[in-house]
Amino acid sequence: MASNNTSPAAQRARLNLRQARVWLVVPCYKVTSHILRVIEKTPDWIEGIVCVDDACPDNSGDFIEASNTDPRVVVVRLAENQGVGGATLAGYAEAIGRGGEILVKVDGDDQMDLNYAAQLIAPLLLGEADYAKGNRFTSSSHLKAMPLVRVVGNAALSFLAKLSTGYWTIFDPTNGYTAIDASVARLVTEKRISRRFFFETDLLYHLGTLRAVVRDVPMPARYADEVSNIQVGRIVGPFALKHLRNFVQRVLGQYFVRDFNAASLEMVFGVFSVLFGLGYALNYLATRDPSQAASAGVVMMAALPIILGVQLLLQAMNFDVLNVPSRPIHPYLKAVEEIAGRPTA
Repeated sequence: MASNNTSPAAQRARLNLRQARVWLVVPCYKVTSHILRVIEKTPDWIEGIVCVDDACPDNSGDFIEASNTDPRVVVVRLAENQGVGGATLAGYAEAIGRGGEILVKVDGDDQMDLNYAAQLIAPLLLGEADYAKGNRFTSSSHLKAMPLVRVVGNAALSFLAKLSTGYWTIFDPTNGYTAIDASVARLVTEKRISRRFFFETDLLYHLGTLRAVVRDVPMPARYADEVSNIQVGRIVGPFALKHLRNFVQRVLGQYFVRDFNAASLEMVFGVFSVLFGLGYALNYLATRDPSQAASAGVVMMAALPIILGVQLLLQAMNFDVLNVPSRPIHPYLKAVEEIAGRPTA
């Protein structure tokens, strides 16, 4: 709920937040039992609320228009179900078209505490980040309400996301409570972002190609009577393949197309050394005389390149960890828009 504090300092803070032109984007799919609570809890300094009916079988759009009394609410209806990613991108476009400067995305199932919205947009307002997201893993107390299978699953997905996106300083990549600067959203939504459950992680990958700065914001998890639409068994394989695809594309693009540096050399010689050592060992095993033991020279010819290659690859990974984007791009993008004339929706 919005605070009732009417002190001069609180009034100035709310005024500054209103000037920031923050819009809330809420994808809606089978959330008619929760969506009105989300709207009611939206802070008063948020300028508008875009509820996207993602071809919902419960007719979420009609339900919201019939039951909601908040004048800030705008309903967008999609003719076909596009998944959480497609609904979010449609909401971004609508909010930007109505003048939104910072876009906060929450789910419609009331899992996300809107009291944390100010903390989420603070890094953007301070010019410290282009994109901020929730992180439910910053405190053990935050994990008490989270089922164990989600804790383990999110930990594994987080490591894969670090590899595939290059954002080694973030965790909980599937967290859907996010905020993005509108100028960055305009640019990143032109890319081919996954429209369904891989959306949040794929968005991070594409933000990485822009060298956008991403920040985590600590917040607890909340679970009630909502029903998840994710079937874990069906997404593990596709998620792994998509992470592998993004990892390969990121490494090639970042270290061999847009730049060539020490890490590029370490990767080339590291992979070559490991493959040489493995190839030499396999060739020896295939052609050796079973009655004779391998000499020390043969063992070293196989082992030394592998050891050296692994060390080089670890050095390349260390370079990659230190190469996380640190300078926000949205001030530059806004300056370009001001000079060239801001694009219209």
